[in-house]
Amino acid sequence: MIELKDIHVYYGDSYILQGVSLDVREGEIVCLLGRNGAGKTTTMRGIMGYNPPARGQVVFDGRDITGKPVYDNVRLGLGFVPEDRRIFPDLSVVENLEVARLPARPGQTAWTEARIFEAFSLLKKLRDHKGGALSGGEQQMLALARALMGNPRMLLLDEPCEGLAPIIVEHIGEIIRALKSAVPILMTEQNAHFALSIADRGYVIDKGRVRYEGLAEELGGNEEIQQRYLAV
Repeated sequence: MIELKDIHVYYGDSYILQGVSLDVREGEIVCLLGRNGAGKTTTMRGIMGYNPPARGQVVFDGRDITGKPVYDNVRLGLGFVPEDRRIFPDLSVVENLEVARLPARPGQTAWTEARIFEAFSLLKKLRDHKGGALSGGEQQMLALARALMGNPRMLLLDEPCEGLAPIIVEHIGEIIRALKSAVPILMTEQNAHFALSIADRGYVIDKGRVRYEGLAEELGGNEEIQQRYLAV
């Protein structure tokens, strides 16, 4: 569904991604793991077009999208949930969903308000609450639901569990697992235990380079890799 081919990304004079390659296939959840500053968020922003690669290629569903603007990539079917969620605080839950609505794509079951509230039962009870009045976990659910209202063909989730209570993390994990059959997912996480419990495959990034890739169960059992690249 998506393939990164040797992408290099800079922030000003800082050389952040130094030849990252990875892929996500249909029906998969793939996690990108690493410490703070390893390059996880930059990878997501490079895919979406916020920080286009200076070199390399991003291919989405067989189409080269390298350097395309964010709005083009959303229209093509990339859904993005950023680390800071970016909920509209003065809009209600329903209004936050409505602003992101895009038509369903051929062969796709549309994400409607009714389907969203079936998948996110907690949001149904909060439908008229302002986004700014929601808890962190509720805002994370709304950010994920809002991305789905764009009827994406793939989801990018940047640190979906950061700062959330363990019980909310568990609930978010259940939601992400349930989405797997509908849309492939690339997810960054510092919480390796959580990510590997729901992912099919994983990549470990450190100092802008992929250091390891493999099945989630292989990565979960590799103490050397975890100690070298994931331990705080």
